[in-house]
Amino acid sequence: MRYGQRGGYTPAEQERRERLRLQTAQRFEDGESPRDIARELRVSERSVGRWRAAWQRGGIDAPRSQGPVSREKLTAAQWAIEVPS
Repeated sequence: MRYGQRGGYTPAEQERRERLRLQTAQRFEDGESPRDIARELRVSERSVGRWRAAWQRGGIDAPRSQGPVSREKLTAAQWAIEVPS
C-alpha cells in the first residue's frame, strides 16, 4: 500500500509495478483498450492512461519507471522488520 503506516512501496512491490508498466506497453502495441488493460491487471484506468501517454511519446520502453522521487530512506533490513498493527 502506498500511503500505509510504513510508507511507500517495498522493493518487491516496485518490481511488480515495473513489470505491469512494461506489460501495458506491449498491450498498447497489440491494440488493447486501456479500460480492458486496467481491469485485467487490477490497476486504475488513470495509471494505464499515464503509461499510455508515456508509450505514445517514447515507445515501448517509455513507461519504465524513472526511479524513486527521493533516495530510499529504509534499508533492506528495516523493510524486513514486521511492525505490529
